[in-house]
Amino acid sequence: MLPPLWGRAVFSGLYPEILDDKEAVGIIDSLDYDFRKIEKALGEYGGLCYIVRGRKIDNTIKRFISEYPRATIVNIGAGFDATFPRVDNGAIHWYDLDLRDVIALRKKIIPEGPRNICIAKSVFDYSWFKDVRFHERDGILFVAGGVFFYFYEDRIRELFVALAENFPAGELYFDGQTKAALKISSKMVRMSGNKEAIMHFYINNPRIFNLWSPLLRLKSADPYFKNIKRDRRWKISTRMNMLFCDLLKMVNFYHLKFEN
Repeated sequence: MLPPLWGRAVFSGLYPEILDDKEAVGIIDSLDYDFRKIEKALGEYGGLCYIVRGRKIDNTIKRFISEYPRATIVNIGAGFDATFPRVDNGAIHWYDLDLRDVIALRKKIIPEGPRNICIAKSVFDYSWFKDVRFHERDGILFVAGGVFFYFYEDRIRELFVALAENFPAGELYFDGQTKAALKISSKMVRMSGNKEAIMHFYINNPRIFNLWSPLLRLKSADPYFKNIKRDRRWKISTRMNMLFCDLLKMVNFYHLKFEN
């Protein structure tokens, strides 16, 4: 949970035009933790990746609720993420889903509300489906940032199909990496101090989702930094990494639609 929090707090403070995450800044100031190892491992490029991810998820949610103003949004693997106040239109229903220990800690830092509710369960414990208030006519969108590549493909395939079967006409937005990118990301995570967070699931061809189930339709697969201007204030190495990441389509955002 800590590397994304560090990235959003530090780099949204530097570049609020990309992501203005005041909640992350407040949270990081309240924690007694030395982030220097994370900062050294991830650097400028890693920090920018976190605020770009937040920006892309925010934009996707805003577009979705412009069409479905009373939508249900489920934030999978929420951690210390505080997207809800940035996108809330006063009518959506929001769920932050994560493991029991994570949610217990989260509640001490980020309060719930009548339309912003935590679910303390594994994403693979499908009993949480019944905890979600959902009306098909109002729409439902699942978002997951930096989550799925920590699991094996068979578990992700089973999850996606289960979501499609239980939430017809719903949508899912998440980031994914190629096998080559996964090796680089895994090394960065280990260097940040989390040696147990091993990455497994990669996506070399987005057509894989259509093969998993006829209920899964790929709406889009966009390069990670699409529409993000490479700022001259950033290091040359950062800008080159962004350029090659997109040219080689190493990391992308995927948007799936669940067919009826």
